[in-house]
Amino acid sequence: MPKKIAIIGSGPAGCYAASSLIKSNIEIDVFERLVFPFGLVRSGVAPDHQKIKKVNSLFYKTLSHPLCRLIANVEVGKDISINKLLEYYSAVILSHGAEHDRKLNIEGESLLGSYTATEFVGWYNSHPDFQNREFNFNIKNVAIIGQGNVAIDVARILAKPVSELEPTDISVKTINDLKQSKIENIYVIGRRGPVQAAFTDKELKELGQIPNCDLVIKKEDLKLSDTDKKELEIADKVKRSNFLLLEEFSNKPIGNSKKKLHLVFYKSPVEFIGSEKIEKIKLETNKLEGSPGKQKSIGQGEYEELDVDIVFTSIGYLGKPIEALPFKWGKYLNIDGRIVDENEKTIKGLYCSGWIKRGPSGVIGTNKACSVETVKSLIEDLETLPDAKGDILDVIDKRVVSLSDWGKIDQRELELGKERGKERLKFLSNEEALEFLESGG
Repeated sequence: MPKKIAIIGSGPAGCYAASSLIKSNIEIDVFERLVFPFGLVRSGVAPDHQKIKKVNSLFYKTLSHPLCRLIANVEVGKDISINKLLEYYSAVILSHGAEHDRKLNIEGESLLGSYTATEFVGWYNSHPDFQNREFNFNIKNVAIIGQGNVAIDVARILAKPVSELEPTDISVKTINDLKQSKIENIYVIGRRGPVQAAFTDKELKELGQIPNCDLVIKKEDLKLSDTDKKELEIADKVKRSNFLLLEEFSNKPIGNSKKKLHLVFYKSPVEFIGSEKIEKIKLETNKLEGSPGKQKSIGQGEYEELDVDIVFTSIGYLGKPIEALPFKWGKYLNIDGRIVDENEKTIKGLYCSGWIKRGPSGVIGTNKACSVETVKSLIEDLETLPDAKGDILDVIDKRVVSLSDWGKIDQRELELGKERGKERLKFLSNEEALEFLESGG
């Protein structure tokens, strides 16, 4: 048999890697542990950002290429081992992302009312892993720790009128629960200043356009040090645009809306306070130290307590290895996508791409260059790699979901959505989707 590659993960990194391999006329099987492909594009992109999800049409085109096969509902490391894959394939590319949250590791983090942004995002996006979560929005105050785009997504979903979210592919349960919301204050808290905030200007601009919600920014938080000014001078266009928008919003008078969205800078949580559930969050005031572009937040020993009912932490993602492969700092040890051991010796046949290769950074498109680099390394090694042997489906003892099956699920979700006046109504579990397929769907 000719060369054949297994890709683990059908999200952006996996699909971009598949596309690059197809250009080299190499056959691929793309494995996905869920019934549903496309990774974070399906389950991570906010429901009110439907245009971003259109990239799925490009990924579908890749997966439907004659050289590519989708093998979904198969979890590598559980249903089949990586060693077994290496018996059948010339090489394996691990592109399974970084799905786990970093922890604050502070007192009270396990109290009721303490959640991760990933839990909430997965829940409102109908990700099967998070449908057993329950959130009570019959409260007044919410804190979100972190100021990246995910934190901003969480804030926006909580702040927006439900009527604007209802037509999207957001879950019906989320809509019903948000209709009960009594939230008045949403605090988005960052440990550094406005120059270092990780959100994009597009996301920030949306915060200032939410109906019946006032954006609150303290003018004193926008007073820049000489180091901040130098950092802003060398920053990219997005950072400069961010600061101009923050200044613009801070100069607007605060309206009379009952709901307020507060952007809070220079604060770090040091404790969640409460007996059984969160009642307050203790914040320490920070000062920045260091050179432009490398400033770190240093606690000043000055504290305040903020009344909150729920906290969502959004301080970054952490990858975990599928099996006991060389791994450090949330990613596989690798050089240009080749997985290596601690002595930087290449492990034959194993590659990685995406967040599990470089860490959780960049946007969807960033995965393209990352995956192309990995495939370039693989192509350079191709002559040293073995030919493929047999068909892996002969040794997988479970119901495999094909691209044809996914097409039926996709069509059904769109039909169900249309019936409810929504973009899409997603299946909430692998089991629910499989039942639909088994019923002749």
